[in-house]
Amino acid sequence: MVVDFTLDAIGTAATALLSNTATRNVIAFHGEMGAGKTTLIHAICEKLGVKDAVGSPTFSIINEYKSGAGETVYHIDLYRLKDEQEAINAGVEDCLYSGNLCLVEWPEKAPGIFPQDSIHCYLKSNGDNARKLQINL
Repeated sequence: MVVDFTLDAIGTAATALLSNTATRNVIAFHGEMGAGKTTLIHAICEKLGVKDAVGSPTFSIINEYKSGAGETVYHIDLYRLKDEQEAINAGVEDCLYSGNLCLVEWPEKAPGIFPQDSIHCYLKSNGDNARKLQINL
């Protein structure tokens, strides 16, 4: 599935992603620096009713939020990690297999720890404001 959108209409992409991934809990976001991974995750959290400030967990690695329904949502950023062992030591694997929704940036840093049914999304900038989201279900 492919969704073309502008950053002004990012909520549309978030809705499309959520409506096609309702039964799976781990969503991995691939894309270059500045492609809009964190911005899309922020929009997804808004759609889920998260009231906490949603920001990049680059230094904390894992941010935990509560959805409007009271469910746990993990926002994970693997950018600073060297390998899968560092991800395991940081508790990432525990989150991925918790049954809670996990939104993960830079999954290529630890590909071997992801559940087999993870959804992989590829985000690409198509100009200043345009983005392309490919969702591999």
